[in-house]
Amino acid sequence: PYQESWENPGWVEIWNDVFMTFDRKEDGSLEELAQKNIDTGMGLERTVAVLNGKKSVYETDAFADILAKIAEIAGKPELANDPLAETKEANSMRVIADHVRSATAIMADHVSPGNVDQGYILRRLIRRAIRHGRNLGIEGNFTVKIAEVVKNKLGENYTEIVKNWEFIAEELEREEEQFGKTLVTGEREFMKLADKIIEFSNKKEIGGKKAFWLYETYGFPLEMTMEMAEEKGLTVEEDGFYKAQELHQQMSRSGSEQKFKGGLGDTSAETTNLHTATHLMHTALKKVLGDHVEQRGSNITPDRLRFDFSHGDKMTAEEKSEVERLVNEAIEANVAIGCVETTVEDATKQGAIGLFGDKYGEKVKMYTMGDFSKEICGGPHANFTGELGKFRIKKEEASSRGVRRIKAVLE
Repeated sequence: PYQESWENPGWVEIWNDVFMTFDRKEDGSLEELAQKNIDTGMGLERTVAVLNGKKSVYETDAFADILAKIAEIAGKPELANDPLAETKEANSMRVIADHVRSATAIMADHVSPGNVDQGYILRRLIRRAIRHGRNLGIEGNFTVKIAEVVKNKLGENYTEIVKNWEFIAEELEREEEQFGKTLVTGEREFMKLADKIIEFSNKKEIGGKKAFWLYETYGFPLEMTMEMAEEKGLTVEEDGFYKAQELHQQMSRSGSEQKFKGGLGDTSAETTNLHTATHLMHTALKKVLGDHVEQRGSNITPDRLRFDFSHGDKMTAEEKSEVERLVNEAIEANVAIGCVETTVEDATKQGAIGLFGDKYGEKVKMYTMGDFSKEICGGPHANFTGELGKFRIKKEEASSRGVRRIKAVLE
């Protein structure tokens, strides 16, 4: 009935009356609103679905090509004819379409799958899509093929998808390759665990420690374990999962702090200068490679600095040369290195880089090197940048997935 709604003044009037002027009370009657500016939360695609008389966005052109590609890869083209079918296969197809499309858009902003923050959300999306692909009988890697349809569909308006397509394809390929190796084994272990609980336990629940073990060992996000548990008529102890996760994080933070202290245990002039140069280099990397660069590890000796940072691609000779140039330019400026004591919140508002943000107390030291560098740090610094000497990158290599490592010296 809404096919020609834009040409139907009556429908536009109804739309305004219902969504902008009235609120529906419990008894079903409409009450006029004092403020006529209600946000329905529908978004463009849901609005399109309503205007075209569809029950779901999956019935619109926004998803048609994506669903058709999934059905083609699965060897079940008939699935695309009824995307809202209440079957496990149709549900899996919808999950894949939604998750791969969302993941593609996230990676267009140069986010890599990981274990924290937006990287963790991205990993959850990709891995859930992979598992539902297996539910459809899809063998081998398939997410890039679907993402390519997303690129063709959205690329004209979301140009970042086209611009960063090589990065998106590589990250999807890596994540699927990595997770694919453990998915079969992990599902087998989950089934063993679930069958034991069903047979021998009165409490049909997977313990939090076990759920975290599935995450830590096989990369199963909590939501995936909960979904699989529901399929077996089980629940998951969520609080126990988060407690196990927090304990693990505390142990990891403790280990990182010890490494950090060990790296700066020597406060000789050589180590102090290299530590100062590390901050200059971090700022230079952000300027050359982008704001996605963040410290992932650091180790400093009197002879060299080693710095791990988030970045997916090998640095080119031109990029390394530009980083060296920027650092040496800051050194040659010979600016005084200032230090003030403040709060993390205030330092962050001033644009300071927090290399170890959650490891500091209420009060922190903020070091400033002219207009070039500003960072939160508790380690030793030189008094003037000119004390450092000439900065040179000796090696740039992969440290782990999505993380690069630089080894540099001062001459």
